[in-house]
Amino acid sequence: MPRLPDAATFRALVDGSQQGLPAALLRGLLAGCAVPYGAAVAARNMLYDLGWLPIATADIPVICVGNLTLGGTGKTPLVAWVARQLGQLGEKPAIVSRGYAAARESTSDEAAELRMLLPGVPHVANRVRAAGVAEAALRHAATVAVLDDGFQHRRLARSLDIVAVDATDPYGCGRLFPRGLLREPLHGLARAGGIVLTRALSVDAARRSAIKNELMRFAGTRPLVWAEAVHGPRCLRSADGSLRPLTDLAGRRVAIVSGIGNPAAFRRTVEAGGAIVDNELIYPDHHRYASGDLAEIGRAAHSTDMELIVTTVKDLVKIQTNDLAGVPVVALEIALDILTGEDNLHRLIGSVVGAPAVGCLGDA
Repeated sequence: MPRLPDAATFRALVDGSQQGLPAALLRGLLAGCAVPYGAAVAARNMLYDLGWLPIATADIPVICVGNLTLGGTGKTPLVAWVARQLGQLGEKPAIVSRGYAAARESTSDEAAELRMLLPGVPHVANRVRAAGVAEAALRHAATVAVLDDGFQHRRLARSLDIVAVDATDPYGCGRLFPRGLLREPLHGLARAGGIVLTRALSVDAARRSAIKNELMRFAGTRPLVWAEAVHGPRCLRSADGSLRPLTDLAGRRVAIVSGIGNPAAFRRTVEAGGAIVDNELIYPDHHRYASGDLAEIGRAAHSTDMELIVTTVKDLVKIQTNDLAGVPVVALEIALDILTGEDNLHRLIGSVVGAPAVGCLGDA
Protein backbone atom coordinates (compact mmCIF):
# COMPACT_ATOMS: atom_id res chain seq x y z
CA MET A 1 0.00 0.00 0.00
CA PRO A 2 1.47 3.41 -0.96
CA ARG A 3 2.83 5.39 1.91
CA LEU A 4 1.32 8.85 2.16
CA PRO A 5 3.92 11.44 3.05
CA ASP A 6 3.42 14.15 5.61
CA ALA A 7 3.36 16.73 2.82
CA ALA A 8 0.54 14.97 0.95
CA THR A 9 -1.51 14.49 4.12
CA PHE A 10 -1.03 18.12 5.06
CA ARG A 11 -1.98 19.35 1.61
CA ALA A 12 -5.14 17.25 1.61
CA LEU A 13 -6.04 18.73 4.98
CA VAL A 14 -5.50 22.40 4.17
CA ASP A 15 -7.00 22.32 0.68
CA GLY A 16 -10.20 20.84 2.10
CA SER A 17 -10.13 17.54 0.25
CA GLN A 18 -9.83 15.67 3.54
CA GLN A 19 -13.38 15.67 4.89
CA GLY A 20 -15.01 14.83 8.20
CA LEU A 21 -15.37 16.40 11.62
CA PRO A 22 -11.81 15.63 12.82
CA ALA A 23 -10.36 17.29 9.71
CA ALA A 24 -12.62 20.33 10.14
CA LEU A 25 -11.61 20.70 13.78
CA LEU A 26 -7.95 20.40 12.89
CA ARG A 27 -8.33 23.06 10.20
CA GLY A 28 -9.82 25.34 12.82
CA LEU A 29 -6.85 24.72 15.10
CA LEU A 30 -4.43 25.43 12.26
CA ALA A 31 -6.28 28.65 11.45
CA GLY A 32 -5.69 29.78 15.01
CA CYS A 33 -1.99 28.94 14.74
CA ALA A 34 -1.74 30.93 11.50
CA VAL A 35 -2.61 34.16 13.33
CA PRO A 36 0.62 34.47 15.37
CA TYR A 37 2.62 33.16 12.40
CA GLY A 38 1.18 35.87 10.17
CA ALA A 39 1.80 38.52 12.81
CA ALA A 40 5.43 37.44 13.12
CA VAL A 41 5.94 37.50 9.34
CA ALA A 42 4.33 40.94 9.06
CA ALA A 43 6.42 42.36 11.90
CA ARG A 44 9.63 40.94 10.45
CA ASN A 45 8.93 42.31 6.98
CA MET A 46 8.05 45.72 8.40
CA LEU A 47 11.34 45.88 10.31
CA TYR A 48 13.27 45.14 7.13
CA ASP A 49 11.19 47.56 5.09
CA LEU A 50 11.90 50.34 7.61
CA GLY A 51 15.60 49.51 7.68
CA TRP A 52 15.55 48.61 11.37
CA LEU A 53 17.02 45.18 10.71
CA PRO A 54 20.42 45.01 8.95
CA ILE A 55 20.74 43.86 5.35
CA ALA A 56 24.08 42.55 4.11
CA THR A 57 25.30 43.60 0.66
CA ALA A 58 27.35 41.24 -1.50
CA ASP A 59 30.30 42.20 -3.69
CA ILE A 60 28.73 40.51 -6.71
CA PRO A 61 25.17 40.68 -8.08
CA VAL A 62 22.69 38.30 -6.46
CA ILE A 63 19.71 36.94 -8.36
CA CYS A 64 17.24 35.07 -6.16
CA VAL A 65 14.84 32.39 -7.37
CA GLY A 66 12.18 31.67 -4.77
CA ASN A 67 8.49 31.24 -4.15
CA LEU A 68 5.67 32.24 -1.85
CA THR A 69 4.36 28.77 -1.05
CA LEU A 70 5.48 25.54 0.52
CA GLY A 71 5.77 22.46 -1.65
CA GLY A 72 7.00 21.98 -5.18
CA THR A 73 6.59 24.89 -7.59
CA GLY A 74 9.19 23.70 -10.10
CA LYS A 75 11.76 26.10 -8.71
CA THR A 76 14.86 23.92 -9.23
CA PRO A 77 14.52 23.75 -13.05
CA LEU A 78 14.04 27.54 -12.99
CA VAL A 79 17.27 27.94 -11.01
CA ALA A 80 19.03 25.84 -13.65
CA TRP A 81 17.48 27.93 -16.45
CA VAL A 82 18.64 31.20 -14.86
CA ALA A 83 22.17 29.82 -14.38
CA ARG A 84 22.31 28.75 -18.03
CA GLN A 85 21.14 32.21 -19.17
CA LEU A 86 23.89 33.82 -17.13
CA GLY A 87 26.44 31.48 -18.69
CA GLN A 88 25.24 32.48 -22.15
CA LEU A 89 25.77 36.11 -21.15
CA GLY A 90 29.42 35.34 -20.45
CA GLU A 91 29.07 35.33 -16.67
CA LYS A 92 30.40 32.77 -14.21
CA PRO A 93 27.39 31.95 -12.04
CA ALA A 94 27.44 30.05 -8.76
CA ILE A 95 24.38 28.68 -6.99
CA VAL A 96 24.06 29.51 -3.31
CA SER A 97 21.60 27.74 -1.04
CA ARG A 98 20.89 27.23 2.60
CA GLY A 99 21.43 23.50 2.25
CA TYR A 100 17.95 22.57 3.42
CA ALA A 101 17.58 18.99 4.69
CA ALA A 102 21.29 18.28 4.32
CA ALA A 103 23.07 16.59 7.16
CA ARG A 104 26.36 18.04 8.34
CA GLU A 105 29.11 17.60 5.72
CA SER A 106 26.59 16.27 3.21
CA THR A 107 24.81 17.71 0.19
CA SER A 108 21.19 18.86 0.08
CA ASP A 109 18.77 17.27 -2.35
CA GLU A 110 18.55 20.38 -4.54
CA ALA A 111 22.31 20.83 -4.56
CA ALA A 112 22.87 17.24 -5.66
CA GLU A 113 20.19 17.60 -8.33
CA LEU A 114 21.63 20.86 -9.64
CA ARG A 115 25.14 19.40 -9.71
CA MET A 116 23.83 16.63 -11.91
CA LEU A 117 22.02 19.08 -14.18
CA LEU A 118 24.77 21.75 -14.16
CA PRO A 119 28.08 19.94 -13.68
CA GLY A 120 30.13 23.03 -14.51
CA VAL A 121 28.40 25.43 -12.11
CA PRO A 122 29.69 25.54 -8.51
CA HIS A 123 27.19 25.16 -5.67
CA VAL A 124 27.78 26.63 -2.22
CA ALA A 125 25.58 25.61 0.71
CA ASN A 126 25.70 27.86 3.75
CA ARG A 127 23.05 28.68 6.32
CA VAL A 128 24.41 32.24 6.25
CA ARG A 129 23.64 33.13 2.66
CA ALA A 130 25.82 36.27 2.67
CA ALA A 131 28.80 34.12 3.63
CA GLY A 132 27.85 31.66 0.90
CA VAL A 133 27.87 34.40 -1.72
CA ALA A 134 31.25 35.64 -0.47
CA GLU A 135 32.62 32.10 -0.74
CA ALA A 136 31.25 31.78 -4.27
CA ALA A 137 33.06 34.94 -5.30
CA LEU A 138 36.36 34.24 -3.54
CA ARG A 139 36.68 30.49 -3.89
CA HIS A 140 34.98 29.92 -7.24
CA ALA A 141 35.57 33.31 -8.90
CA ALA A 142 31.84 33.65 -9.48
CA THR A 143 30.73 36.90 -11.09
CA VAL A 144 27.08 36.46 -10.07
CA ALA A 145 25.29 34.38 -7.44
CA VAL A 146 21.98 32.61 -8.01
CA LEU A 147 20.29 32.34 -4.63
CA ASP A 148 18.20 29.17 -4.51
CA ASP A 149 15.01 29.46 -2.44
CA GLY A 150 15.74 32.71 -0.65
CA PHE A 151 12.76 34.99 -1.28
CA GLN A 152 11.98 35.15 2.44
CA HIS A 153 15.64 35.50 3.40
CA ARG A 154 15.69 39.25 3.89
CA ARG A 155 19.13 39.50 5.48
CA LEU A 156 20.86 39.61 2.10
CA ALA A 157 20.35 42.26 -0.57
CA ARG A 158 19.96 41.17 -4.15
CA SER A 159 19.71 42.75 -7.54
CA LEU A 160 16.67 40.75 -8.62
CA ASP A 161 14.05 38.40 -7.20
CA ILE A 162 12.29 35.97 -9.52
CA VAL A 163 9.30 34.20 -7.98
CA ALA A 164 8.04 30.84 -9.21
CA VAL A 165 4.27 30.39 -8.95
CA ASP A 166 2.62 27.03 -9.61
CA ALA A 167 -0.39 27.46 -11.92
CA THR A 168 -2.14 24.49 -10.29
CA ASP A 169 -2.05 26.14 -6.85
CA PRO A 170 -0.98 29.77 -7.27
CA TYR A 171 -2.29 31.01 -3.93
CA GLY A 172 -1.15 28.26 -1.58
CA CYS A 173 -4.73 27.28 -0.74
CA GLY A 174 -5.38 30.96 -0.07
CA ARG A 175 -4.14 30.90 3.51
CA LEU A 176 -0.97 31.39 5.50
CA PHE A 177 0.90 28.44 6.97
CA PRO A 178 -0.05 26.33 8.86
CA ARG A 179 -3.69 26.76 7.74
CA GLY A 180 -2.52 26.95 4.15
CA LEU A 181 0.68 26.77 2.14
CA LEU A 182 1.62 30.44 1.96
CA ARG A 183 4.96 31.33 3.51
CA GLU A 184 3.96 34.99 3.51
CA PRO A 185 1.04 37.08 2.19
CA LEU A 186 0.77 37.58 -1.55
CA HIS A 187 1.61 41.27 -1.27
CA GLY A 188 5.20 40.12 -0.71
CA LEU A 189 5.30 40.04 -4.52
CA ALA A 190 5.90 43.79 -4.36
CA ARG A 191 9.56 42.88 -3.72
CA ALA A 192 9.82 40.82 -6.91
CA GLY A 193 11.16 41.85 -10.29
CA GLY A 194 9.79 38.87 -12.18
CA ILE A 195 7.15 36.15 -11.83
CA VAL A 196 7.32 32.85 -13.68
CA LEU A 197 4.06 30.92 -13.79
CA THR A 198 5.18 27.29 -13.83
CA ARG A 199 3.15 24.32 -15.12
CA ALA A 200 1.26 26.94 -17.11
CA LEU A 201 -0.43 24.51 -19.52
CA SER A 202 -2.02 22.65 -16.61
CA VAL A 203 -4.72 25.35 -16.72
CA ASP A 204 -6.46 27.07 -19.62
CA ALA A 205 -5.70 30.50 -21.02
CA ALA A 206 -8.55 32.18 -19.15
CA ARG A 207 -7.28 30.83 -15.85
CA ARG A 208 -3.71 31.94 -16.62
CA SER A 209 -4.96 35.43 -17.42
CA ALA A 210 -6.93 35.57 -14.16
CA ILE A 211 -3.88 34.46 -12.16
CA LYS A 212 -1.72 37.07 -13.87
CA ASN A 213 -4.19 39.88 -13.16
CA GLU A 214 -4.52 38.88 -9.52
CA LEU A 215 -0.80 38.55 -8.87
CA MET A 216 0.00 41.77 -10.68
CA ARG A 217 -2.44 43.52 -8.37
CA PHE A 218 -0.46 42.32 -5.37
CA ALA A 219 2.79 43.40 -6.98
CA GLY A 220 1.79 47.06 -6.72
CA THR A 221 3.14 49.78 -8.99
CA ARG A 222 6.64 48.38 -9.40
CA PRO A 223 7.43 47.20 -12.98
CA LEU A 224 7.22 43.42 -13.06
CA VAL A 225 8.16 40.95 -15.79
CA TRP A 226 5.66 38.14 -16.31
CA ALA A 227 6.57 34.83 -17.94
CA GLU A 228 4.80 31.49 -18.33
CA ALA A 229 6.61 28.17 -18.42
CA VAL A 230 6.12 24.44 -18.57
CA HIS A 231 8.25 21.65 -17.21
CA GLY A 232 9.14 19.37 -20.06
CA PRO A 233 10.76 15.97 -19.74
CA ARG A 234 14.08 15.76 -21.56
CA CYS A 235 15.30 12.20 -21.17
CA LEU A 236 15.59 9.24 -18.79
CA ARG A 237 18.72 9.29 -16.66
CA SER A 238 20.30 6.37 -14.79
CA ALA A 239 22.40 6.64 -11.65
CA ASP A 240 25.55 5.84 -13.63
CA GLY A 241 24.94 8.89 -15.85
CA SER A 242 23.73 6.99 -18.89
CA LEU A 243 20.74 8.43 -20.76
CA ARG A 244 17.75 6.83 -22.45
CA PRO A 245 15.25 8.47 -24.80
CA LEU A 246 11.83 9.48 -23.53
CA THR A 247 10.28 7.08 -26.01
CA ASP A 248 11.36 4.27 -23.67
CA LEU A 249 8.42 5.25 -21.46
CA ALA A 250 5.73 4.78 -24.08
CA GLY A 251 3.51 1.79 -23.35
CA ARG A 252 5.69 0.59 -20.44
CA ARG A 253 4.18 -0.58 -17.16
CA VAL A 254 6.03 1.38 -14.52
CA ALA A 255 6.21 1.93 -10.80
CA ILE A 256 6.85 5.54 -9.83
CA VAL A 257 8.73 6.59 -6.72
CA SER A 258 8.92 10.12 -5.37
CA GLY A 259 9.82 12.05 -2.26
CA ILE A 260 8.99 15.56 -3.44
CA GLY A 261 6.62 18.39 -2.61
CA ASN A 262 4.18 17.75 -5.48
CA PRO A 263 4.00 14.02 -6.30
CA ALA A 264 0.74 14.41 -8.23
CA ALA A 265 2.41 16.69 -10.78
CA PHE A 266 5.22 14.16 -11.22
CA ARG A 267 2.75 11.36 -11.89
CA ARG A 268 0.96 13.46 -14.51
CA THR A 269 4.27 14.08 -16.27
CA VAL A 270 5.14 10.37 -16.32
CA GLU A 271 1.71 9.47 -17.67
CA ALA A 272 1.96 12.21 -20.31
CA GLY A 273 5.04 10.39 -21.58
CA GLY A 274 2.89 7.37 -22.40
CA ALA A 275 3.80 5.22 -19.40
CA ILE A 276 1.22 3.03 -17.70
CA VAL A 277 1.52 3.71 -13.95
CA ASP A 278 0.51 0.50 -12.19
CA ASN A 279 2.21 1.21 -8.87
CA GLU A 280 3.14 4.33 -6.96
CA LEU A 281 5.24 4.74 -3.84
CA ILE A 282 5.16 8.20 -2.29
CA TYR A 283 7.59 9.22 0.42
CA PRO A 284 7.90 12.46 2.40
CA ASP A 285 9.58 15.42 0.76
CA HIS A 286 13.40 15.24 1.12
CA HIS A 287 13.16 11.58 2.15
CA ARG A 288 16.43 9.75 2.77
CA TYR A 289 16.16 6.27 1.29
CA ALA A 290 17.33 3.57 3.69
CA SER A 291 18.01 -0.03 2.71
CA GLY A 292 14.54 -1.00 3.88
CA ASP A 293 12.95 1.56 1.58
CA LEU A 294 14.93 0.30 -1.39
CA ALA A 295 13.90 -3.27 -0.60
CA GLU A 296 10.28 -2.15 -0.38
CA ILE A 297 10.48 -0.44 -3.77
CA GLY A 298 12.17 -3.45 -5.35
CA ARG A 299 9.57 -5.87 -3.97
CA ALA A 300 6.69 -3.68 -5.14
CA ALA A 301 8.09 -3.40 -8.66
CA HIS A 302 9.20 -7.02 -8.99
CA SER A 303 6.02 -8.57 -7.60
CA THR A 304 3.84 -6.64 -10.04
CA ASP A 305 6.10 -7.25 -13.05
CA MET A 306 6.96 -3.62 -13.63
CA GLU A 307 9.22 -2.89 -16.59
CA LEU A 308 10.73 0.28 -15.11
CA ILE A 309 10.97 2.13 -11.82
CA VAL A 310 10.65 5.83 -12.63
CA THR A 311 11.69 8.47 -10.13
CA THR A 312 12.84 12.10 -10.05
CA VAL A 313 16.41 13.35 -10.37
CA LYS A 314 16.07 14.66 -6.81
CA ASP A 315 15.32 11.10 -5.64
CA LEU A 316 17.77 9.35 -7.94
CA VAL A 317 20.76 11.11 -6.37
CA LYS A 318 19.75 9.42 -3.08
CA ILE A 319 18.62 6.05 -4.42
CA GLN A 320 21.93 5.76 -6.31
CA THR A 321 21.39 2.46 -8.09
CA ASN A 322 20.66 1.38 -11.65
CA ASP A 323 18.19 -1.31 -10.67
CA LEU A 324 16.21 -2.71 -7.75
CA ALA A 325 15.28 -6.39 -7.68
CA GLY A 326 16.26 -6.61 -11.33
CA VAL A 327 13.99 -3.75 -12.41
CA PRO A 328 15.79 -0.80 -14.04
CA VAL A 329 15.64 2.50 -12.15
CA VAL A 330 15.54 5.71 -14.19
CA ALA A 331 14.89 9.35 -13.40
CA LEU A 332 12.71 11.51 -15.58
CA GLU A 333 14.90 14.54 -16.18
CA ILE A 334 12.82 17.70 -16.31
CA ALA A 335 13.78 21.06 -17.83
CA LEU A 336 12.00 24.38 -18.02
CA ASP A 337 10.61 25.76 -21.27
CA ILE A 338 9.50 29.40 -21.26
CA LEU A 339 6.32 29.76 -23.31
CA THR A 340 5.77 33.50 -23.07
CA GLY A 341 7.89 36.35 -21.76
CA GLU A 342 11.26 34.70 -22.39
CA ASP A 343 12.82 37.74 -24.09
CA ASN A 344 11.68 40.08 -21.33
CA LEU A 345 12.95 37.70 -18.65
CA HIS A 346 16.27 37.34 -20.42
CA ARG A 347 16.63 41.13 -20.66
CA LEU A 348 15.71 41.49 -16.99
CA ILE A 349 18.46 39.07 -15.98
CA GLY A 350 20.94 40.78 -18.27
CA SER A 351 20.09 44.20 -16.88
CA VAL A 352 21.30 43.32 -13.39
CA VAL A 353 24.48 41.50 -14.27
CA GLY A 354 27.39 43.68 -13.25
CA ALA A 355 25.19 46.09 -11.29
CA PRO A 356 25.73 46.33 -7.49
CA ALA A 357 22.99 44.78 -5.35
CA VAL A 358 21.09 47.26 -3.24
CA GLY A 359 18.84 46.58 -0.29
CA CYS A 360 15.78 48.17 -1.86
CA LEU A 361 15.75 45.75 -4.77
CA GLY A 362 13.97 42.65 -3.57
CA ASP A 363 15.98 42.48 -0.35
CA ALA A 364 14.36 39.32 0.87
